Amino acid sequence: MAMAAAGLGPGEAAAAAHALSLPAEAFGNDPRVELAWAMKAHQHAQVYFNLISSVDPKFLNLTKVDDQIYSEFRKTFKDLKIDVLDPEELKSEPAKEKWRPFCLRFEGVVEDFNYGTLLRLDCREGYTEENTIFATRIQFFAIEIARNREGCNSVVYGSAREPAAEDAASG
Repeated sequence: MAMAAAGLGPGEAAAAAHALSLPAEAFGNDPRVELAWAMKAHQHAQVYFNLISSVDPKFLNLTKVDDQIYSEFRKTFKDLKIDVLDPEELKSEPAKEKWRPFCLRFEGVVEDFNYGTLLRLDCREGYTEENTIFATRIQFFAIEIARNREGCNSVVYGSAREPAAEDAASG
């Protein structure tokens, strides 16, 4: 969906795009900014899902510091079940107290570490309203890097390969 289709002209679209780079404290609840953010987050989610559908996730690097993110994540969240996330493990007060210091370790290490992004709850499924939660960028990276390395996202990659294999067999 283009910004123009969302009711924004070229000038407004440029202003909204610029606004996405400013800190959240600079805004109230400007619907144009919220719309631009939602479109950007949705586009990011689509690109990521297409990526893990096309490339074996075990071989993906999402950042330059994937090893550090994964190591710190598993030290801090040893027993966190990542294939199907419980929203309470991300959003409850005790969870926030545990996540906050983890996230802050990546300030200055991961660009835009605390920006909002979309995260799938069940890694076997795509981005739908029921299967999506709002998370920080570093939470997204930590969980998705773990899902990739631990083979959870291989289900998505395998499912995307099945129709191609069926076409080749019948062709």
